[in-house]
Amino acid sequence: MDEPLLVVEGLTKAYPGVVANDGVSFSVARGEIHALLGENGAGKSTLVKMIYGLVRPDAGRMRLSGQDYAPSEPREARARGVAMVFQHFSLFDALSVAENVALGMEAPPPMTRLAERIRAVSEAYGLPLDPDRTVATLSAGERQRVEIIRCLLQDPRLLIMDEPTSVLTPQEVEILFETLRKLAAEGTAILYISHKLEEIRALCDAATILRRGKVVATCTPRETSAAALAELMVGAAFQAPERQPVEPGQVLLEVTKLDLPPDNPLGTSLREISLAVRAGEILGIGGVAGNGQEELVAALSGEATTAPGTVRIMGEPVGHLGPNPRRQRGLLTAPEERLGHAAAPDMTLVENTALTALARMNLARRGFIDWPRTRALAERIVRRFDVRTAGVEHAARSLSGGNLQKFVIGREILQEPRILVVNQPTWGVDAAAAAAIRQALMDLAAEGAAIVVVSQDLDELMEISDRFAALNGGRLSQSLPTRGLTVEQVGLMLGGTHGMHRPQEASHAAP
Repeated sequence: MDEPLLVVEGLTKAYPGVVANDGVSFSVARGEIHALLGENGAGKSTLVKMIYGLVRPDAGRMRLSGQDYAPSEPREARARGVAMVFQHFSLFDALSVAENVALGMEAPPPMTRLAERIRAVSEAYGLPLDPDRTVATLSAGERQRVEIIRCLLQDPRLLIMDEPTSVLTPQEVEILFETLRKLAAEGTAILYISHKLEEIRALCDAATILRRGKVVATCTPRETSAAALAELMVGAAFQAPERQPVEPGQVLLEVTKLDLPPDNPLGTSLREISLAVRAGEILGIGGVAGNGQEELVAALSGEATTAPGTVRIMGEPVGHLGPNPRRQRGLLTAPEERLGHAAAPDMTLVENTALTALARMNLARRGFIDWPRTRALAERIVRRFDVRTAGVEHAARSLSGGNLQKFVIGREILQEPRILVVNQPTWGVDAAAAAAIRQALMDLAAEGAAIVVVSQDLDELMEISDRFAALNGGRLSQSLPTRGLTVEQVGLMLGGTHGMHRPQEASHAAP
C-alpha cells in the first residue's frame, strides 16, 4: 500500500498545568477526508496548530509525503503543501476579494492575473466568486469561499478545515461538501474538525477521536452512529436533551417596529423588527453571520438604546435604558464574542462573575464586593457546567474556547433570569457540552423564563425552539412554529424568503 500522506507519531505538547497532547499518533491518506473529533479541551486545536506550524511539539515526529516534517511557522507548512481554513475568517472587510487573497500569498501575481486565476479556480470547484467584490458585501458562505480559494491557489496536498459549516445555510453546506469531495477525488487529503456529528458521518472516510489529549479510538464514521461517536468523545453514555412540555404564559419580552442604524459603516441596519416571547417559550432566530445578529442582541441587551416603546419587558418600556437597568428587571444577555465582550480576558473567573452578577445576585455590601460570595458563585458555575479549569482564580483567557463558553452561559443561567437572550450558545462547544447547555436552556424555559436563542446552528434551533424566525439583511421574518418546519423551508427563510406562512398556524405566531 502507498504510504499515507501525513503520519503523526507520538506528538506531545504540554503547557503549565495541562498536557494538551499526549503521545498522539494517527495518519491521513491521500484523497481521504479524515475527521478529528473530541470534546472541548481534548487537544484538537493544539494538534492542528502543530501540523500547521503555529506550535512546536515537545516530543514526537511527523512525516509528510514520506519525508520528515517539522514546520517552524505556517509559511514553511504552506511551502510543503499544507493549508488551513480557520473557524474565524481572517479577512479585511474594506478590501476586495482579490486583495484579500493576495495578502495570504507569499508572492502574489499581478492583480489582473490573480483575478483571472480566482475566477478560473472558483468556477472549477463550484465556488463562484467575483474577485472585484468588496468583502463587506459578501455573505458568510461567500467569505468562506474566499478563504478556501486562497488555500486552493496554493495547490495544497493537505487541507485542514476547522468548523467550516458553523456559519453556512444548508444549501451552502451542500456546495461545500461537493467541493471537498471533488478535492478528495483529485488526491487532496482533508483533515476535518467539526462538532456536527451527522456531518462527519455524511462526509468523512475515517475519524480519530481524542479525549484529554490522547487518541482513544479510530473508526469509520459512516458505520458508527452519532450517539456512539459522542460516547467515544466523552467516555460515557450520551443523553440527548429532553424538553418538558410547557404552556406559554404572559408575554415577557416584546419588540415593536424596531429600527436601528449600525454603529459602524460596515454594520447592518435593523428595520422594523417585531417579536414577542412568552414565559416558558424559546424563540429561535437563525441567520447567516452579518445579517444583523449582533445589532439585534445589542438592542435587546441595552448596549444600543432605542425609542422607549420599541422594547418592552413585562409591558414596561425599556428601549431607552442601558444594560444594567434591564438586568435588574430580569433581562440577561450572553453575547457571541466570549473573550473580550462576554468576559474580560485578563480578569479571573471570580472577577468575571462579578461583572454581570454584582447587582442581580447582591454581591456587594456597602459599596464593597463580597468576594467570598462571588467566589462561591464562580465555583458553582464551574461545577454545574463542568468548566475545565485549574481554578476560579485563573484568567478567562486561560480557558479553551468551549470551556469559556460554558462559563459565560452558566454565569447567566445561574442568575435565574426572567428573560435570557443568548447569541451562539454552543459556538465551538463539543457535542456533550452543547447538549448540556441546550438542556439548561430548556430547563430554564420550563421554569417560566422567556428565551431568545440567536444561532447559526439550525440543528440546535430545531431541537430546542418552540418558534423560529429568520434574520436577513436586518429584517426579521414572521416566526413560525418549529414543529413541522423542513430544512429546505428554513434555508429559504435564511436566504430572505420571508413571506412564508402556514395559515393554519398563523394564530400562534408572534408579530
